[in-house]
Amino acid sequence: MKKQIPIRYTARDFESIKKELVDYSKRYYPETFSDFNKSSFGSLILDTVSYTGDVLSFYLDYQFNESMLNTAVEFDNIIKISKQLGYKYNPRSTAYGFVTLFVSVPAETDGIAPNSDYLPILNQGTTFTSTGGQLFTLVQDVDFSNPLNEIVVANVDSTTGTPTSFAIKTFGIVQSGYFAQKIIQVDDYKRFLKLDLQDSQVLEIISVIDGDGNEYYEVDNLSQDVIFRAVNNNNAQSDGVTSILKPFPVPRRFVLDKNSQTTFLQFGYGSEDELNVSSVVDPAQSILQLHARSYFTDQAFDPTNLIKTDKFGVAPSNTSITITYRKANPNFSNVAAGTITGVRNTTLTFPNISNTNSTLRSTVRNSLEVTNEEPLVGEVRIDQAEELRMNTLNYYAAQNRAVSLIDYQSIIYAMPSKFGKIKRCTIMQDNSSFKRNLNIYVVSENNNGLLVTANSIVKSNLKTWLSQYKMINDTVDILDTIIINYGIDFSIVVDPFYDRSTVLNKALITLQVAMTQNKLDIGESISIANIYNTLNKIDGVIDTRNVTLTQKFGSVYADSVIDLNTMTTFDGNYVNAPKNVIYEVKFPSIDIKGTVS
Repeated sequence: MKKQIPIRYTARDFESIKKELVDYSKRYYPETFSDFNKSSFGSLILDTVSYTGDVLSFYLDYQFNESMLNTAVEFDNIIKISKQLGYKYNPRSTAYGFVTLFVSVPAETDGIAPNSDYLPILNQGTTFTSTGGQLFTLVQDVDFSNPLNEIVVANVDSTTGTPTSFAIKTFGIVQSGYFAQKIIQVDDYKRFLKLDLQDSQVLEIISVIDGDGNEYYEVDNLSQDVIFRAVNNNNAQSDGVTSILKPFPVPRRFVLDKNSQTTFLQFGYGSEDELNVSSVVDPAQSILQLHARSYFTDQAFDPTNLIKTDKFGVAPSNTSITITYRKANPNFSNVAAGTITGVRNTTLTFPNISNTNSTLRSTVRNSLEVTNEEPLVGEVRIDQAEELRMNTLNYYAAQNRAVSLIDYQSIIYAMPSKFGKIKRCTIMQDNSSFKRNLNIYVVSENNNGLLVTANSIVKSNLKTWLSQYKMINDTVDILDTIIINYGIDFSIVVDPFYDRSTVLNKALITLQVAMTQNKLDIGESISIANIYNTLNKIDGVIDTRNVTLTQKFGSVYADSVIDLNTMTTFDGNYVNAPKNVIYEVKFPSIDIKGTVS
């Protein structure tokens, strides 16, 4: 009869595995193996087996933990799992804002108005530079002939006093980053071709064109074979609509895949020989899949058959792929007001160029100046592991629709980086409104990671982004969060056996690090009790006598006002925050002060 040997599966570390092996040997092989001395050869074998078992157990646990979003530790693994759940990781985002543009135009011969022939159009793609070296690109054309532009006299004739030139002031929308191009040679046909841009700073793909002039279009997933394009409306004046949105089949398509190291373009596995979808869909070309039957009874017709393909798009082969994309600045792109001052690449066109001369055109072109009257914001720091984990879970639960308030938050944080980013947001229902619309309070951050008001461009993009997910009867207002800057003053008692200045300096640094790392959310209260607890844990501190919070005012701080004493709870443990207020220690090294009593 076969001997039944009990095996215990609870031993997983070195010591427990070795103990189980020793007990096993003593029980079943008492005559064969009896030397359990630590220096014996048998002990070496047991140690080797136990070591191997410990390593295998470790990697088994590690691999299992890294396959689950809640337990994964490595950032790249969290990114991969988040992609499986539909959340798109964006390592860099875009800063948006307005710039003020000036140009000097020669006057008419009578000096009454600027010469309309020299009123230029500043073309989309013009780049500007900030004092910190960041690049910004003009999003759309700027017409200096717009009658709403501000016009002032720039120069006058010293003898007659007649104006000789006028300064035109107008505004344009810019976004951070600059255009780059990469050409990749593709050899023989390969299923699910993947092209590596070898660049982790890609913000968006502008165009992908092969050597034959065929264009490939970016889609959310390779099974999506239709995009929507804007077509000029010939009846724009009567309709009041400049463009018509039309579906467009895209057999040539790709998806953009990003990680912390690089950016990929992923294509399907169809070949050029199998391509039979034209730019104009013909219903007669739709194939009815009968599958072995010579007849059919169901006359219902799925319209997606008109643009359906089972190859997930065409993969390019034996050609060169020219990829034009917008690249993020090496440094953080948010900039303060008045810092965009340089014109790097100018493209000016003159509608009536035949009526102008090259000298005056050159003068107009060289006179272009730029500045930004408000900060440009929209880029936020890269999500940490825990932030990415929570955003992914909430986004997956939202299921691409905004019903609950948590759904709205998840979709706001998932807005594509090329439209700008929101650092913090909260949603409240306005009970005073007739329709009880939703008030969404948002806040951005500047290039130093400090909270600033989100500009109008980012808020406009956010409202457009939400329109495709919100319920049809929801009305949404995007509002600014009130930022309150405060400082901390504390007094501690130091152990007589410790150096007072050393302990105080350690207390200041500890509290500064805590305030920097533990940023508060909108509507989150300040825990004074936590400040006491943090200080009391410092080695050498006997007790914390007093902690006082004071609001900070001045040109470098937020201009909102709140009475912190009124917001403090009766027991003094918390400073409550209204639902549309966020607290911030803006300059921890300056705003946190301490004394030794």
